[in-house]
Amino acid sequence: MIEAHDLTRKFGDFTAVAGVSFALQEGEIVGILGPNGAGKTTTIRMLTGFLPPSSGRVTLGGRDLFGGTADAVAVRRDLGYLPESVALYPEMRVEEYLSYRARLEGMDRGAIRQRLGEALERCLLSDVRRQVIGTLSKGYRQRVGLAGAILHDPKVLILDEPTVGLDPKQIVAIRELIRELGRKHTLLLSTHILPEVELLCGRVLIFDRGRIVAEGSPDELRERLQGQVAVTVEFEASADGMAAELEQIAGVRAVRPDAERPGRFVVEAATGTDPRAAIFRLAVERSWTLVELASARASLEDIFVRLTTRDADPPEGERELAGEAA
Repeated sequence: MIEAHDLTRKFGDFTAVAGVSFALQEGEIVGILGPNGAGKTTTIRMLTGFLPPSSGRVTLGGRDLFGGTADAVAVRRDLGYLPESVALYPEMRVEEYLSYRARLEGMDRGAIRQRLGEALERCLLSDVRRQVIGTLSKGYRQRVGLAGAILHDPKVLILDEPTVGLDPKQIVAIRELIRELGRKHTLLLSTHILPEVELLCGRVLIFDRGRIVAEGSPDELRERLQGQVAVTVEFEASADGMAAELEQIAGVRAVRPDAERPGRFVVEAATGTDPRAAIFRLAVERSWTLVELASARASLEDIFVRLTTRDADPPEGERELAGEAA
């Protein structure tokens, strides 16, 4: 669908983005994560055509976004963009503003009537279509921005921090809207809210210092970084030989007792295995009362911090992730 080919952007002697390549497939929702200054915003500006790369290309459906031809203009019409700070006209009514946006996109009157109604309905704005934008809450203004981004029915939507500054109720509503939009559009979502990425995105790109340092689904990133599966198990009381018997379960590599809580263990198993069912059966056979049995997975926040706060010699799992993303 949309592809970045070895994108580099320099500002004088400073390289903001260095040789970034990735592709978004049709129907995907992909998240971009990275600390401040990692190159996320610069990359988005190149993907949306607002900033030309120093080298490299952006293509959508095989067509060059910076081709310098009439075709390049047509390519950009297949993009919808919601910036972090939505530029709205507070004195205009919602319907009036969206009609204006549609005319800027070169849409004729018939198309405007059809698409305007669809955008208002999809973004749940029909009830405020005649309301002055300046009187709307920030959550509703975000909806107006999203409606403007989808008016011309783009193939790809790029959203930059779509829930920043919203209250919890507004965040939930916008997330539901993004999920609904993802059923029809390919989405690229840039955000610093890690749970948002886990809830919405099937794939994640983690940026650091102008490069992609990891790429994959949240589960894939966890698995590669941990290199193993960890399960927390706690029994009501401790008994002799518990650790030794847990170690005999197929796939288990190590059992670590909790020194402060007798009867509690962390069971480490090989990647691709899940020892929980076997632990449960063992507990039943031995009449050990289970208090807790749960996966102990690294969160996306753990992965993000470890990959973007690097020591001189990162752990082996992180070197593997960085190598695969390069």
